[in-house]
Amino acid sequence: MKTQTETCKSTIASAAALVRKNAALLICLGLFTVGLGRPATAEEFPTITFDAPGAGTSAGQGTSAYSINQQGMIAGYYGDNNNVFHGFVRSPRGHITTFDVWGAGTGAYQGTYAYGSNANGAIAGFYSDSGFVYHGFVRAPDGKITTFDAPGAAGTFAANINPAGVIAGDYFDANNVQHAYIRTPDNKFTTFDARGAGTAAGQGTFTEFLDCINPDGVMTGYSVDSKNVAHGYMRDRDGYISVFNAPGAGIGPGLGTIATGIDPAGTITGVYFDAANVAHGLVRGARGDIVKIDVRGAGTGSGQGTYPGYINIRGDILGQYTDASGVNHGFARTQAGYVTTFDIPGAGSASGQGTIPGSSDPVQGITGYYVDANGVSHAFLRHCDR
Repeated sequence: MKTQTETCKSTIASAAALVRKNAALLICLGLFTVGLGRPATAEEFPTITFDAPGAGTSAGQGTSAYSINQQGMIAGYYGDNNNVFHGFVRSPRGHITTFDVWGAGTGAYQGTYAYGSNANGAIAGFYSDSGFVYHGFVRAPDGKITTFDAPGAAGTFAANINPAGVIAGDYFDANNVQHAYIRTPDNKFTTFDARGAGTAAGQGTFTEFLDCINPDGVMTGYSVDSKNVAHGYMRDRDGYISVFNAPGAGIGPGLGTIATGIDPAGTITGVYFDAANVAHGLVRGARGDIVKIDVRGAGTGSGQGTYPGYINIRGDILGQYTDASGVNHGFARTQAGYVTTFDIPGAGSASGQGTIPGSSDPVQGITGYYVDANGVSHAFLRHCDR
C-alpha cells in the first residue's frame, strides 16, 4: 500500500526515468560518428545484458540497473518471484553480489532499493520495512550498511551520493508533505524547502534522482506548489535556492518543470510537461538559459515525449523517449547537442516496454534496463568503444 506522497513520487520517478575523454569517444553517450550521425554497430559498442541471481521471471519482476561509477561498478535492485526487492552490485568483471538491508521487509513490494553510487564504490538507496515505512541507507565499499532517517521524517528516500559521500534526498513528514535534505558522511542533516513549495499532502520539495548533487554540493530538484504545479530549483553550496520554469511548461495540476540532474559545471537537465501533458527535455546552462530537447520519434500524445534523466560529468545527457505507441527507447545527447537513439536487443515493443537507460560514465559506458515482451526487466551495460 502506498501513501499519496508515494504515489506522486512513483509517477514523477517514472517520468524522470522515462526521465572530455575526447570527442572521438563522444563520451560513450553519442554512439555515433561526429558530423555524420551514423548509428554505431554492435561491434563498436558491445552490449551485455544480465540478471541478478534470484530475480523473478514474471511481469513486473526482474533486474533494474541504475548507476555505474568510474570503475565500471553497477548498482541497482531486483524483484524476486514473491515481489520482494533486493539490492545488487555488479563488479567491473561481472560478479554480482546481492544484499538486503537489515530491517527490510520481506513481504510483497517491500525490501531494499539500491540506486546511486560514487567513484569510491559507496551506494545510496532506501528500504521499506515490514510496515511499509521507508528509510535511507548507505552501503560502504566493504559492504557495511548504515541506515538513517531524516529529522522529522515519516519516510526517508535516498538515491544519489557524490564523490565526497554526501547524500541528497527527500522525505515526507507526518502530513505527507515533502522536504529535501542533504546528509554528510558524519550523519549531519540539512533540510530545506524551495520557495513557493506547497504545504499540503503530496506537495513540497522533491529530489532523489541519481545525480541531483554535484561534487561541489550544488543541488537540483523540483517543488510542487499549492496548485500541484511542478517547478525546478537549484540550491547552491551556500544554501541559496533559485526556482525556474522552462518556457512552454504547463501551469495546470500535474504539469510544470522537473529538474533531474546537475553536472560539475552547474548545467541542469530535466523534463517539462506542456499544457497538453506532452514531455519535453530541457538543458539549463549555468547562466540560466534553457534549451528544449525533443528526440525525433518521440510521441506527441499525453504522457508521451522526451524524458532526460541523467547528465554525466562531461555534461552529456542520457534518457528515454516514449513513442506514439507508448514504447520506450533510449537516447543520448552529447554536450555539443548531437542526439542518437538506441534499443537493447530483446526489449519489448508494446506500451510500457522497451529500453530505459539509468546512467552513464564517459569511459565505462551506459547502464540501465529493458522490459521484455513479457513485462520482465533485465539489466544492461552498453560498453564504450575502446
